[in-house]
Amino acid sequence: MIANKVREISTKLSDLKCCVLIPTNNNGHTLKKVIDSVLQYTKNIIIVNDGSTDSTASILLNYSDLDQIHFHTNKGKGMALRAGFKKGFDLGYEYAITIDSDGQHYADDIPVFVEELEKEGDALLIGSRNMDHESIPKNSSFGNKFSNFWFWAETGIRLTDTQSGFRLYPLKVLNDIPFYTTKFEFEIESIVKVSWRGVPVKNVPIKVLYPKDRVSHFRPIKDFARISVLNTWLILVALLYIKPRDLYRKMKRIGIRRYFVDNVLKSTDSPMKKSVSITLGVFIGLTPFWGLHGVISLFLAAIFKLNKTIAFTFSNISIPPLIPFIVYGSLELGSFILGTEVKIDLKNISENVKLLTQIKEYLVGSFVLAIVLSTLFGLTGYIYLVLRKKKKDGYVL
Repeated sequence: MIANKVREISTKLSDLKCCVLIPTNNNGHTLKKVIDSVLQYTKNIIIVNDGSTDSTASILLNYSDLDQIHFHTNKGKGMALRAGFKKGFDLGYEYAITIDSDGQHYADDIPVFVEELEKEGDALLIGSRNMDHESIPKNSSFGNKFSNFWFWAETGIRLTDTQSGFRLYPLKVLNDIPFYTTKFEFEIESIVKVSWRGVPVKNVPIKVLYPKDRVSHFRPIKDFARISVLNTWLILVALLYIKPRDLYRKMKRIGIRRYFVDNVLKSTDSPMKKSVSITLGVFIGLTPFWGLHGVISLFLAAIFKLNKTIAFTFSNISIPPLIPFIVYGSLELGSFILGTEVKIDLKNISENVKLLTQIKEYLVGSFVLAIVLSTLFGLTGYIYLVLRKKKKDGYVL
């Protein structure tokens, strides 16, 4: 029965055009066992020798019928994976299952990926380890929780394991994405960017074993620093580009009216919470923090536990057609408060450098205008939402 199951999975791997990619660096004592265990399921294997200096090269001589890539010097796991993905894509494979060569993964979990792929279609699947297993180092458990948090912040997706090297990648999707990292941080960059392309990223359950003689090439200080820099960059891209892009696409797809109804009127939040979210969004959108309105509104909405979608939406009040009027209105208001004269003509405000000479008036006016209009929007929204709720609940006004 087991033999039949193995043959079935082997056939499915071939039909799905799925290969297995094994990156390795100085894991000579476990490499043969890993390769042999994968060979039970498929011969569509790509091995990337990332500059190993141990017995790896001689071991691989016994597997000359398998596709191999050899780096003369160590380039990092990211580069090994990227080279393997390119090789797989060039060979006509559509998916690649990656498995570490240090012996922590079990090849008999390959069917888990195959079965999920058949159900899900194009997806990036990550093996979810039992991080409470006694063999897992405490620093690995902490690092995984840290990585899970940042992945959620960058994509809005919650996963239980974002660091496992046992994965299934859609090669066609990867081939269209530019990648820049070369070490361990590539495994984070890849799942975030694939998610940004709208491809599902999911966990599947796997077994794990950390042998006592396991060789780890993760350098806590250097690699953690690299990962921290990457996450900082990814969160900025997410806030400044990805989230606004997704909002625009959603509004374009369903229409502004439908979007407003679904995310504001049909939200389960109370009228007070919604109106305060509107107030926050309009206030931030009218402040002089150009280019950062969305980031600031999302950050403050998260801090004060408000409706992030509403706050972000209303922070976009400074749309291009309104910008000249907002700037000019801020100048007029600031000049009135400070008792100075506006020297800028509305007709040429977009190119008149004299605006820089009245920055004080602009700053004062913009914050006052933000306070006034955000309060007005918030109160109007609150009254409307309360009346709408009473009408919906059947109260007589």
